[in-house]
Amino acid sequence: MNDVATVGLADIQAAREVLRGVAIETPMEESRWLSALAGGPVSLKCENLQRTGSFKARGAYVRIARLSPEERAHGVVAASAGNHAQGVALAAQMLGIRATIFMPEGAPIPKEKATRGYGADVSFHGRYLEDALAEAMAFAERTGAVLIHPFDHADIVAGQGTCGLEILEQAPDVKTVLVSLGGGGLLGGVAIAVKALRPDVRVVGVQAAQAAAYPASLAAGHPVKLESMATMADGIAVGLPGQITFAAVRDHVDDIVTVSEESLSRAVLAVLERAKMVVEPAGAAAVAALLDHPDAFETPAVAVLSGGNIDPLLLGKVIRHGMSAAGRYLNVRVCIPDLPGGLAQLLGDISAVGANVLEVVHERISPSLHLHEVEVHLQLETRGEPHTEQLLSRLRERGYRVYE
Repeated sequence: MNDVATVGLADIQAAREVLRGVAIETPMEESRWLSALAGGPVSLKCENLQRTGSFKARGAYVRIARLSPEERAHGVVAASAGNHAQGVALAAQMLGIRATIFMPEGAPIPKEKATRGYGADVSFHGRYLEDALAEAMAFAERTGAVLIHPFDHADIVAGQGTCGLEILEQAPDVKTVLVSLGGGGLLGGVAIAVKALRPDVRVVGVQAAQAAAYPASLAAGHPVKLESMATMADGIAVGLPGQITFAAVRDHVDDIVTVSEESLSRAVLAVLERAKMVVEPAGAAAVAALLDHPDAFETPAVAVLSGGNIDPLLLGKVIRHGMSAAGRYLNVRVCIPDLPGGLAQLLGDISAVGANVLEVVHERISPSLHLHEVEVHLQLETRGEPHTEQLLSRLRERGYRVYE
């Protein structure tokens, strides 16, 4: 396997030439709401608007374009939860090469359909990306197809690093770059490019806390495999860092931070509401870090939105989860008199404060209830935590017994 020492600024600049006319130079959008939160300029690097909906098209095309005629004749194979799959499928289609993709079971349906739409053959194998990758390696052994690793190859790292060149050109005064981190191809490539040209810029990787292989690996001094993962951010759910990407992150990245599932969902919702852009949970990780610790990163800062491929069903769940995490949903139990008009009075009091009732359930049998009382379980929509506190105070002032 290629040594990471061979991946330098010259390799990334060469990769950029390979990508001319193929990859889009994605826009850099100033974010006023994040800037206000962080106390200085924050911009969003919109890789969710890249071809195939993520940065993965960069590395995949560079890797496949450099195959020999003999290698191309055997086709390519890859393992991916979806974004790398689409990048490989598109690159193979553009270069006239047969592509086979192995996905972990449960991969998002839109990503599967998009991959097939680019002409690739898709099969499912295993629960995690590592399972699908093992099957892809076995397929390569059987057929002679060239394995296009999702992150651990010098050409992949160089291709992803072209995003770093664009960041420095579009935001020349940047002080901090935040990048989502799974296997490390994007973070490693961006860090190599940024540190070569601007060693003063702080580069920060952001992992989902429930799929964070890098902190333990860096502490151990070598890649350490996670025993399990449980995150909505399938795009960065990688349980074992690669050798090349581990070295790149170790040598060029200043810090690794983790974010919770609640923070990821809040970030997806915030980007949707405030930036008017759809991103997947993995793509919103850098924004989640800013929301969690707005004072921790020197500005001007750039947060990379690494991907926008999200299943509409998951998006609905994430929005609800994000609204709950932001205090926009309230589940509450209220005891009221079991008399005609009791529920109407309660709903009127709730309406007077401007909350919206989503669901109502009655409970008449409970040891905590007094005689002639009924407990009402309510799911309410509010405008946020201050509004929630106002509502609860109003109900208690009206004499209701309220349980959160």
